[in-house]
Amino acid sequence: MNKKTIKDVALSGKRVLIRADFNVPLDERQQITDDLRIVESLPTIRYCLSQNAAKVVLMSHLGRPKGKPVESMRLRPVGQRLSELLGIPVKSLDDCVGELTEKNVAAASEKVLILENLRFYAEEEANDASFAQKLARMGDVFVNDAFGTAHRAHASTEGITHYLPSFAGFLLEKEINYLGKVVKNPERPLAIILGGAKVSDKIKMIEHLMDTTDCFLIGGGMAYTFLKAQGKAIGSSKLESDRLELAQTILRKAAEKKIRVVLPVDHVAADRFSAEAQTMPVGETVPDGWMGLDIGPKSVALFKTELANAKTIVWNGPVGVFEMAPFCAGTKAIAEYLAALPAMTVVGGGDTAAAVRQFGVADKLSHVSTGGGASLEFLEGLALPGIAALQDKLS
Repeated sequence: MNKKTIKDVALSGKRVLIRADFNVPLDERQQITDDLRIVESLPTIRYCLSQNAAKVVLMSHLGRPKGKPVESMRLRPVGQRLSELLGIPVKSLDDCVGELTEKNVAAASEKVLILENLRFYAEEEANDASFAQKLARMGDVFVNDAFGTAHRAHASTEGITHYLPSFAGFLLEKEINYLGKVVKNPERPLAIILGGAKVSDKIKMIEHLMDTTDCFLIGGGMAYTFLKAQGKAIGSSKLESDRLELAQTILRKAAEKKIRVVLPVDHVAADRFSAEAQTMPVGETVPDGWMGLDIGPKSVALFKTELANAKTIVWNGPVGVFEMAPFCAGTKAIAEYLAALPAMTVVGGGDTAAAVRQFGVADKLSHVSTGGGASLEFLEGLALPGIAALQDKLS
């Protein structure tokens, strides 16, 4: 962590403008169904208040409104939940920029305010300099605590750093420290569990960690491209036919580097992609007309044996279609097993984070990332614009 954090700046009497990630799921009644991202923002907000910040001004996006106001994507429910969690009033504003918004920020008696959805303006995602300047007028100091958007060069993540002293919040710092250790200095043996639908989504990560890891365990839809590359019958399972040669290359390189690649040896197969599908257990090959939608019990046992002695484990991508009850057993078993291990366990964001929360083990793992795409790009070794733009401790 070579970036300055909020502990490196005096906050007393200052307006602290925080980019948070409040992109939380809402139901049809505008009720928040998972407040994890809000809860994760609390340490930074509370620290600012404890340091006598004049005001804490929060900003975030929610959903994909495509540059115009959408009633169902307003941030008022987030403000209400924040008020409950903090135990103090939180003022929700009707806009995120403009003279009226600036006046409302200045006049507010509340110490914590939340601006309206940044993506109601197309200028946010375009990283428009004028829009970034307008946002900067709401604060004296900028704090980025939104790891989930750190891989995007947007006005509220990168552009704003040109106009305010800029620091990392506690959540961003935690993400960088955990993921950075995996990339640069993991305690070995390092095991990487990969899942999800596509090999193409994980290529760069596999290549970047090839010199660091001791083992790849591959499940989910992407496993079938590797199995097909080995000449195995996969029935109607997910296949990226244009990636077969790539899969063969990865397997060959891994063998040359003496990296173990563990693939499923049995599956839960279905006659269609549906929670109501007819299912049956199958062995190493999947019959014609059937598709593998979860790893089987022998594969779970094989994965557990490999993971038992690992000191560091990274998991990015479910090993089955865990959202459907008939195909959740493999992912659930791996999640529960990791929760009981003494290893450092780091879970990539997105679907994997949702899975470990669904199975009630998120708090038993070392770190569950709040960023899906951001965590993947970090593990690929890419510089994330929202982090690179922050002030360096050595500057």
